[in-house]
Amino acid sequence: MKKLHLFEGYGVELEYMIVDRSTLDVRPVTDKLMHDKCGAYRDEWENGAISWSNELALHVFELKTNGPAPALNGLAAFFHDNIREVNALLEARGARLMPGAMHPWMDPQTELRLWPHEHNLIYDMYNRIFDCRGHGWANLQSTHLNLPFGNDREFGRLHAAIRLVLPLLPALAASSPVMDGRLTGWADTRLRAYQNNQKRIPSIGGMVIPEPVFTRRDYRRRILARNYADIAPFDPEGILQDEWLNSRGAIARFQRGAIEIRVLDVQECPLADIALLKVIVQAIRDLVDERHVPYAAQKKWDVDPLHAIYQDGVRDGSRQMVANPAYLRLFGLRRDKMSAPKIWEAVTDRTPDLDDAETEYLQMVLKKGNLSARIRKALGRNPAKAELVAVYSKLTHCLGENVPFF
Repeated sequence: MKKLHLFEGYGVELEYMIVDRSTLDVRPVTDKLMHDKCGAYRDEWENGAISWSNELALHVFELKTNGPAPALNGLAAFFHDNIREVNALLEARGARLMPGAMHPWMDPQTELRLWPHEHNLIYDMYNRIFDCRGHGWANLQSTHLNLPFGNDREFGRLHAAIRLVLPLLPALAASSPVMDGRLTGWADTRLRAYQNNQKRIPSIGGMVIPEPVFTRRDYRRRILARNYADIAPFDPEGILQDEWLNSRGAIARFQRGAIEIRVLDVQECPLADIALLKVIVQAIRDLVDERHVPYAAQKKWDVDPLHAIYQDGVRDGSRQMVANPAYLRLFGLRRDKMSAPKIWEAVTDRTPDLDDAETEYLQMVLKKGNLSARIRKALGRNPAKAELVAVYSKLTHCLGENVPFF
């Protein structure tokens, strides 16, 4: 594979729930869907520009770019074409895809079904060590963005920039205000659940914000080596001794020459996901290019202040206030305090290549709130099951038609 340099490629992964067409209860049929598509219980299938794949839970299905795409432009249409194909196959089974980062009433204690086919040893080992019957394992759908680096210098600059942008991502992308049939009070309940699911071995997830390491050697020594050492007593066969064991909010994927961002909730449709990714890439590019702050200053940020801002975003989402002047200066903002949407508005204003639909969507997000806020508003204070079904039915329609949820 050709080595890519900074911003020469984009790997995008979108995860969705498979649900019953009428009740919206989870349907653990990803393996049957893959069999319907390719005639075998495959864990991955290349479908042109987009690949289909499984995840740990049998009701979760993933679409991803078939290798790095040269640009984000056009990807929403490719993803939507595949969503339509998937829904056509699922219709025969009385099922369909549903967006959003958490199923609103799934009971993971009783409804989790693990993938039983190819590479199931990995999932069985996770289940043996952590017991995956919890929301942080069984009930979460995310968007992953992979950005390439070509050498050690590029890795350091990219890792520094991503670390600084991570705290603002929940404010932009949270889509999980409901769990166990009720509003949780958290904008990003998925991330709240996710950060607690590996407490048995804390070094695997760390504090979500990666440590300030800027060379591949230091990253392997300070992060991966500790991950492997800490899990070894629980995994004597070494099944989980790989880069993906690291569960921080952004992880180095040295085998593919990329950093993978993992703290983004999946949105209501590919149009929305790609619009948000364009703005996020612009924020990262500004830092890599030292638009406002030099690289040397970026490297000085420790985990604790970034983690504090991140936690505010997980809780408050679109209502997040950032009261850290030094952090605001990273984005060229000379203020003592500013809302997260206002920070993103400044980045959006200088983001190129946004088409009219993406621009309209982003303006709506900055004005009315992220998807979590819009779901919460649509549901009211104490939604009954019927109200949950109505709102999430509308979300499945948004996904099928690739239109925003207003």
